Amino acid sequence: MLLPGARMKAVEEARLWVYATANFQVDASTDKLLALLKRAKTAGYDGAVVTDYKFGQIDGRIDRYYRNLERTRTTAQKLGMELIPCVMPIGYSNSILQNNPNLAAGLPVKDCPFVVRGGVARVVDGGNLLPGGGFEQAGRHGPEGWSWVDGFGQSTHLDRTTKHGGASALRMSSFSKGNEVGNCRVVRNLKLEPWRQYRMTAWIKTKGVPNVGDMKAMPLASGGLALNHMTLGVKPTQDWTRHQITFNSQDRTEVKLYLGIWSGQAGTIWIDDLDLRQVGGVNLLRRPGCPLSVRSEDGKIEYLEGRDFEKWTDPKMGSVPWAGEYGVSQADPPIRLTKNSRLREGQRLRVSFHHTAIIYDGQVSCCLLEKELFTHLSRQVELLDKYFKPSRYFMQHDELRVAGHCQLCRSTGKTGGQLLADNARRCVATIREVNPKAEILVWSDMFDPHHNARANYYLVNGTLANSWEGLDKSVVVMNWNRGKSARSLQWFAGRGHRQLIAGYYDGNPRANYRRWQEGAKGVNGVLGYMYTTWRNRYDDLETFAKLVRAGQR
Repeated sequence: MLLPGARMKAVEEARLWVYATANFQVDASTDKLLALLKRAKTAGYDGAVVTDYKFGQIDGRIDRYYRNLERTRTTAQKLGMELIPCVMPIGYSNSILQNNPNLAAGLPVKDCPFVVRGGVARVVDGGNLLPGGGFEQAGRHGPEGWSWVDGFGQSTHLDRTTKHGGASALRMSSFSKGNEVGNCRVVRNLKLEPWRQYRMTAWIKTKGVPNVGDMKAMPLASGGLALNHMTLGVKPTQDWTRHQITFNSQDRTEVKLYLGIWSGQAGTIWIDDLDLRQVGGVNLLRRPGCPLSVRSEDGKIEYLEGRDFEKWTDPKMGSVPWAGEYGVSQADPPIRLTKNSRLREGQRLRVSFHHTAIIYDGQVSCCLLEKELFTHLSRQVELLDKYFKPSRYFMQHDELRVAGHCQLCRSTGKTGGQLLADNARRCVATIREVNPKAEILVWSDMFDPHHNARANYYLVNGTLANSWEGLDKSVVVMNWNRGKSARSLQWFAGRGHRQLIAGYYDGNPRANYRRWQEGAKGVNGVLGYMYTTWRNRYDDLETFAKLVRAGQR
């Protein structure tokens, strides 16, 4: 299986793998995986990288789960198909956060003003920061209270017939009339308090909008820093629905809030009753690296949990709709005073805490350093070693988008890249403690300066450069940087890493393979390919195998 133009030390090292997801708690899902293994073997594949959300918490499953793990292992052995389990979900961490949702990466809130009323303390209500969010009146250039609107009078109008509340709503349609690329957004210049948690609420109605994934609420700070990356979750056609995001202002005091659609294609959008205000404790994190401070307004008195107030938690954090998943619609959890509290009615406080940040459709990243995390990661490897008896493990360090902001991480003085390097070293060591002879693989992107190992990456504190220092040369890199395949492959090879190529990605198999084939020319240590699908699309499984085999002749 020698790759054309690529150089390998031994032909027998060449591999052709398939990426597969499963739910081993369901017999039908396991049956589907076993059928895929048989099909892949017939097509010429010799290994399967297997993942299951429940790998994050294998303990305590029903008996059927373990029987299906055993059944998969024995079937793979009979077929001569190697199983490579996925471990260490650093980036897409929801599965490991089933064990303790407080292990999520946190963003700090500093000295948020609270006030005591009726035996509880809550955030001081500063009112709606979006007056005019009901779109009741408009001038010549747009709705009152807004800095600007794309295509007002052409693609955006006040609609006094279809509305959620009040006299009117903002209607968006015929997007390209007001903007040649179809952008249709309402924008507001805002002044915010630094290091505060905000929640924006919008009521949205749609009809026949095909690319609703391009509808965004984007608080954008200077330098292009996007404070929110959470999707709105709008459907192509829906009646009035409440949509919410939360974000942290970080050290910024001025932002532009964009709300609407980018590159709108067709259909109609109505927006109404916008609300933006400070919140306190939504997805509140309670772990050693995310300390809580409740002080008097002048900062001279530190009030104590257990003495002055009960333990403060968000009961819905990391459990909506199931363990490891996070939402933003829950009410702010109040700080409840104890019977003998020193706090008094009407007293103002300064409260500092940490909360999670949600990326896109629910992605939450774990803290890179918190000690308890590695207890769960170690247990994950131990159990997979027991049931699969693998000779290789695949670390899932991938698209880590929030890191380095909690007190634990900041106390090190290290950049995001240095923290990630420390984490990678410890994850490698954790696997080797369980299975010293195991080969370890990892996704390429977070260790690739031509991909995500760079500055200004999502909500990572500091540059991700030098993250690659956490990988010793024995770690095999699964390279998926197809946009810069030649540079990326050559760079990792220059560091002494062997590599596999994560090909396909639910696209044209021939075009994808040819791009990688060209990029791999002259690169040392390319071991083979993995058929990589995120949509469980295996239509091109045989075609991809034939392309690889033909190219290796």
